[in-house]
Parts: sequence; C-alpha cells; structure tokens
Amino acid sequence: MHQIKFTDGTTLNPGKIIGLGRNYLDHIRELGNAVPERAVIFSKPQSSLLNNGGIINLPEFSKECHHELELAVLIGKTGKNIKTERALDHVAGYAVALDLTLRDLQTQLKEKGLPWDIAKGFDTSCPLSAFVPADQVTTPNNLELQLKVNGVTRQKGNTAHMMRSIEEIIAEISIYFTLEPGDILLTGTPAGVARLYSGDILEGTIEQVGSLKVSVA
Repeated sequence: MHQIKFTDGTTLNPGKIIGLGRNYLDHIRELGNAVPERAVIFSKPQSSLLNNGGIINLPEFSKECHHELELAVLIGKTGKNIKTERALDHVAGYAVALDLTLRDLQTQLKEKGLPWDIAKGFDTSCPLSAFVPADQVTTPNNLELQLKVNGVTRQKGNTAHMMRSIEEIIAEISIYFTLEPGDILLTGTPAGVARLYSGDILEGTIEQVGSLKVSVA
C-alpha cells in the first residue's frame, strides 16, 4: 500500500484523492473551457500515487499525457460541511503534486459527457512530494509554483491566482464528501500544461513547501 510521507520521516496511510479542475483562469483559457459556477471535482485512486524520485509510466492506451503542477493539501481532521473560517484547522500539511492527465482521452470523455476517471487515475498519475507540516506554511494562498521539464520552465504561477482559496476548496468539497485524515486535495494548475515524452525529467517546486522530481519511463 502506498503511504503518505512527511518531511520529518513519519508516514500516514492515504485516504481519498480529490482533484479540483479549472481553478486557475489562465489554465481555463488555454484549454478553451468555460468558467465553472461550481467546483469541478474528480478523484484519483490510491494506485495513482508515485513517490518523489519515482518513474512515470505512460499508458499505451493514450498518445497525449499532460503535466499539471499543483499544491496538494493533506487533511488531518475529520469534517463535514466545514465552515470556510475553520477550514485551515483541518489541514495537516502541504506537498508538491503533479496531476497527470491523458488529454486525448479526457477530451473524448468530455465530448460524450462521461467521467474523467480513466484520463486522470492511471497508475503513477499522481506524483507527490513529502508533506510539510501545515504550521510551516504561513501563506498557503500566496505561494509561487514552478515546473521545469528537462531544465526548461513550463509552468509558473501563484496560488493567489486560484479562483477558490484553500479554505473555499475545503469548505466546498466537504459539502459533498466527509473529509478524513489522510485525504489529499489537489487544488488546480496554472497555465503551461504540455505533453510529456519518454525520458522527460520533471522538477516541480512550491515555495515554503518543497520540491518534487520524477522522470518518464
């Protein structure tokens, strides 16, 4: 079973992995999507997790896998219908994550009005750094994000540009699902997503949080 790691070496069993789509306007525009009135929510299975330093395996049933750099939020306390002003009380830590997406399949599924599970949840589709304890991240809604692929900057943004703050994300998701210790929330990606190829090396960094480095088989 995959385990969540903290920077101090402690571990925790993962729970649900819940992703938030279309949370940065620049990314919505680059894909030509409509601005959603409600949060666009999807999930990934635990088998999608990949540790820092791991190898991404691109599935043969897709020809176009895109990288999406994201801030990951770890839930540390159970909550349902969480109030926005108390939402950060439920956070145990933050990590650097990649939400890898099979864009060709996602496009086909969206056109047919079908769920995105196959496009979002394949094995190794959620690389994740160790989590930094929440009290070490003083401004989660104002963090610089950057992803380099083969040393070239592909994505650069700031969590201040998210349409929904960390508190609003937690509050809205908790309306639909009870959040429990070990649950991981992926908070969306800034513009700059692009296709991955065999041999690519990805290095993601988020200030105050840390770094993530993985490669493509």
